[in-house]
Amino acid sequence: MAHNDQITDLLKAWSRGDHEALAKLLPLVDHELKRIAHAFMLKERVGHSLHTSALVQEALARLIVGDPIDWQSRKHFYAIIARRMRHILIEHARARLAAKRGNRAEHVNVDEVIYLSIEMSEELVLLDEALTKLAGVDERKAMIVELLHFGGFTIDEVAALLELSPTTVQRDWRFARSWLKREIS
Repeated sequence: MAHNDQITDLLKAWSRGDHEALAKLLPLVDHELKRIAHAFMLKERVGHSLHTSALVQEALARLIVGDPIDWQSRKHFYAIIARRMRHILIEHARARLAAKRGNRAEHVNVDEVIYLSIEMSEELVLLDEALTKLAGVDERKAMIVELLHFGGFTIDEVAALLELSPTTVQRDWRFARSWLKREIS
């Protein structure tokens, strides 16, 4: 628990503008961030050129250069970083779909291309739209989907992060899955 408190303290110091806190924070969260990114990447097409560490770096870069965030807890941090990773993959899926429609005049470096099949790109965009809609209805259920489906957390880990019982997380997960399935269909 002391480790979790240390992460929260460093996040709050970073919120106040302490850049040394960020340097101390990164080694403490690196393993968990890679685990979250790895869970995202497992759902991507084989041969995907974006690797786990690149997804982590891109998400962190967006946090660092973006608007300051008033971090409340490690739970808040992991939820936002998982959402940023999802958005990065969604952006690449949308770019892939745009390319399918003929917007390919721009030269793109092969090392920067993310390889998604057209079908996977469409599914990812539809899921993102449905998940955004779910967040408007029930933010907690949307966060549970992000953490379980995209973040690769277990039911027990999500329960601990969100300070809920595993039974509540399972119930919300079942509801959210059926709701998303209905929205996408």
